[in-house]
Amino acid sequence: MPNWFRSMSIALLVCETLVAKDWPQFRGPSADGVSDAAGLPIHWTATSHVIWKQPIPGSGWSSPVLWDGRLYLTTAVTDASTGEVSLRVLGLDASDGEILWDVEALRPDREAAERVHSKNGLASPTPIIDDERLYVHFGHLGTAALDLDGNIVWRQTTVNYAPRHGSGGSPVLVDDLLVFSCDGEADPFVIALDRSTGDVRWKSKRDTPTVKKFSFSTPIVIEVDGKTQIISPGSGYVGAYIPEDGREIWRVNYGDGYSVVPRPVFAHGLVFVISGYDRPRLLAINPEKAAGDVTETHVVWSREKGVSLTPSALIAGDELYFVSDNGIASCLDARTGDVHWTERLGGDFSASPVLAEGRIYFQNEAGVTFVVKASKSFELLASNDLAERTFASPALSDNALFVRSESHLWRLGE
Repeated sequence: MPNWFRSMSIALLVCETLVAKDWPQFRGPSADGVSDAAGLPIHWTATSHVIWKQPIPGSGWSSPVLWDGRLYLTTAVTDASTGEVSLRVLGLDASDGEILWDVEALRPDREAAERVHSKNGLASPTPIIDDERLYVHFGHLGTAALDLDGNIVWRQTTVNYAPRHGSGGSPVLVDDLLVFSCDGEADPFVIALDRSTGDVRWKSKRDTPTVKKFSFSTPIVIEVDGKTQIISPGSGYVGAYIPEDGREIWRVNYGDGYSVVPRPVFAHGLVFVISGYDRPRLLAINPEKAAGDVTETHVVWSREKGVSLTPSALIAGDELYFVSDNGIASCLDARTGDVHWTERLGGDFSASPVLAEGRIYFQNEAGVTFVVKASKSFELLASNDLAERTFASPALSDNALFVRSESHLWRLGE
């Protein structure tokens, strides 16, 4: 059995185990925005096909996660009189939007909480959940684990680094580890915490030559040559790491690329990585038998035109889809990079697209979602406006699309 087929089989098994009702992390059960959910709406407005609309206290651009009929969300609430910030976690009933509990995870130092970009916030990383615990991450401000009733299990606030524009990358679970990237202004690294205690298990320094070292990407976990690899893009290069101790397996350099945001995707035996500012490139990398610097030997194809800076890419069948920050959507052959179509959707984009029932949902920053048929030929099925700003990526479940906007969490459905 080819290794790429084995890797895809593992991902499909994970999806089948979680089933369509769960959305446990950033970009869903297989970390790529793809769902087997059914009964999703195609058309809606701010007043139609809205099952419920729940006001959310504070602010944040983390995406909701869904587990066993409950939604979980992070937010940052600032005291208007003192300026103090409370980093909080909400548990909601997915059926009616009721807030079941609202818990403070962390209360950071006021000065440490001030350095954020105008498009970012203090609650941008998306939580990740298993059948016992919810793990919430706030970048340089700290990380915490809660049980599913909102009780704090552990807090970790000793992982320090100087941020640039705040935080954005979300954590990933690998065996008994919680792994995330810490790409700040200087001395970037990837780190693994013990998921039971929050203690640091390993820390892998990124020896990047780039001047601008900050990035915001979320790792993915893949299986290659019979072994698990953590794929984590940072400024200057993407690296693959051994889960047990954080040693680097291979890397592909992409020059001075920095502020890398998109999460990689893995399909057809290829890792698809976007390199960040100032000249973004999409690279298709073959990780099989990769060791050391494989920049010259393992990049199968690359593309620069229309590549996104913020939204992640998406694979549907043999096609790769992405949308640039200024609203140009593209469909490419995933294996070769050949272009099937490019079309202007309209508006600016930060959220990553999601796929279900052969439809791709592209959501722009103004709250407009373009529903496009997953096909080699462009077909716009609908354009739906919630009339409220949003940067967060949606979550999917059977008969439901969950969208976080600037002030609300929405459940959209038929």
